[in-house]
Amino acid sequence: MGPPAPAPESALRYSPDLPGGTPADIAEASRAGTPVDALPQALRLAYWTSPTVLAQRAALRGIDYRVPQARAAFGPRLDYQVGYDITRSGLRKPGNGWSDNTTRSLTTTAVLTQPIFTFGRNAASERYALAQLGYQRQVMRSAEQQALLDAIGAYVGLLRDRAAVAIARDNLATLEQELSDNRARLKRREVTSTDVEQVETRVELGRAQVFTAQRDAAAGEATFLRMIGAPAGALAAPNPLRLPADSLEAAYAYAEGHNPVLIAAQEREKISRASLESTKADLMPRVDLKGQADYVNGWNVQSLFGAIPRRDQRDFSGQVVLSGPIYESGLRQARVGEAIAANDSDWRLIDAALRENRATLAAAWDDWKALGAAVDRYASAVESARRAYDGALLQEKAGLRTTLDVLDLARELLLARGNYNSAMASAYIAQARVLAAMGALEQTWLLPGEPRYDPDDHFDKVKHRGDVPLLTPLLRGIDGLPLGSASARALRDPAAPRTAAPVELDAVKELPVP
Repeated sequence: MGPPAPAPESALRYSPDLPGGTPADIAEASRAGTPVDALPQALRLAYWTSPTVLAQRAALRGIDYRVPQARAAFGPRLDYQVGYDITRSGLRKPGNGWSDNTTRSLTTTAVLTQPIFTFGRNAASERYALAQLGYQRQVMRSAEQQALLDAIGAYVGLLRDRAAVAIARDNLATLEQELSDNRARLKRREVTSTDVEQVETRVELGRAQVFTAQRDAAAGEATFLRMIGAPAGALAAPNPLRLPADSLEAAYAYAEGHNPVLIAAQEREKISRASLESTKADLMPRVDLKGQADYVNGWNVQSLFGAIPRRDQRDFSGQVVLSGPIYESGLRQARVGEAIAANDSDWRLIDAALRENRATLAAAWDDWKALGAAVDRYASAVESARRAYDGALLQEKAGLRTTLDVLDLARELLLARGNYNSAMASAYIAQARVLAAMGALEQTWLLPGEPRYDPDDHFDKVKHRGDVPLLTPLLRGIDGLPLGSASARALRDPAAPRTAAPVELDAVKELPVP
């Protein structure tokens, strides 16, 4: 036998790193893979270490630089050009042959350009960049909220799946005890072999249910690791969630000012509106101040030996330039028409986003309320099913119940416990979905007092980079005069004032006990 084959090299390199600003305890727990035991710990890990969230934050920092790029257009621009020219010429005179001459020259040019008034071109470009920044911030907020919602779903879902395994094992243990008792009774000829076979059937089904529950729990462990970035430990019960609104109507109003998808639709409309303003400004002239300095130094072989002097030339010029389009066969007007239609489309999409948000919020609210009410009913059902099963066991021993009756009651108990377990998890997740639809599923609301990522920290460092003191603010103010308002547009949907009412659940009627 030859030497063992070498282990295949991994295609991916591993170099753990988290951005600056990550809390030290989070960074240490993430690197060490410390098991998570509580929901706040899971939320903090998801908030600070989710690759999707970190990618969106990096993308936002990239968008930050578009604002100083746009503001740079208000300042001066200095360009230069250096050229070296060689010219070889020849002259033929009768009887003297050719007379060659080589001339060399060095030309240096510097051009300074300062926009004075662009009729809104530069101001619209800055608005465009700011609107892009606002849109990307909402995209980042949406990614953060989705990461927190996924973390809650993974945490509560794993608790549910682990409880389902325990329920399935309890059911199997109950059935195995029933099988053992029935085999003993068969020996005493108190039951038939058919009764024993019925129990054996339920036992095998119970074993299969345990395997299914264990599979679901294993999948939940993998989902937990994916969403939170750390393995699950002995998970504690999640802390109760609270809402910033006590009614569905109040939730609608809160969402209008906080839901990231709805605000992103408004920012997208501002982007196309700024593009429209820039397109309209292209129809107007512009005023620029230009200055130019030229220096030319020329020489040839004769000038090197002093036969003729070297040639040096300097020129300085300054001018105020008024430029603009005269006629382009309707090209710019067509661009304006296209921009108007694009902005109208984005304006209408604000109404669409509001409709979608209200529908999502109403569905989540109704789901939460219905599941919350169902949890109490399922809890009562579990207690009733348990009492019925315990009583049936006693009646079976007294010969008042058949084996099939006991098995059916055991199945009802299993079903009630499973439904109760699922309803508790679903109700909690539904409440988290309400928070997400409202735009309140954020670090500051779920974990008040905890540090959060502030996008202004980076933006404040770069937004004035390249500004010329006094000059940039002055020209920004002048150039923005032709532009319209940059405030949010009004809703145009006739259905905007109408909202769906919350679900009306039937009151529980307690039947009198005779």
